[in-house]
Amino acid sequence: FLKNNNNLLLPQFEDLPRLYRQEALTEGINFDIAFAQMCLETNFLKFDNSIIRPEQNNFAGLGSVDGSAQGASFPSPQIGVRAHIQHLKAYANTAPLIQAKVDPRFDFVRRGIAPLVDLLSGRWSADPNYGTRIKAVLRSLYESAGIL
Repeated sequence: FLKNNNNLLLPQFEDLPRLYRQEALTEGINFDIAFAQMCLETNFLKFDNSIIRPEQNNFAGLGSVDGSAQGASFPSPQIGVRAHIQHLKAYANTAPLIQAKVDPRFDFVRRGIAPLVDLLSGRWSADPNYGTRIKAVLRSLYESAGIL
């Protein structure tokens, strides 16, 4: 799915689907939704619609408030994915983190405010259609896998 949407996928990101599954399962977060959000945020790891650069390992625009800040950087793709998953967990529920906190914006989220994807609209992103856009990528992912 990722390579079909980005034929110039950087080699350091080829393991990202596995990392999303692993990190999300550890924290009890739906990895399909997190992966779809990453695809939306990075334009399938092309990083062409963002001020975030690939070497930042920031797959969710963390710290890039309204596109005006540079955003957070993480030492590896795995830690970047972990930060994304932790940030989603902050929005989704009030359960404690399993892994040590690496998300620098975790404590800025009112815990459990967005347990549904649509509730990320106007919260994670100012875009009122943000949740709908994530679900569109998710639908495309499922269709490409023959699930839908």
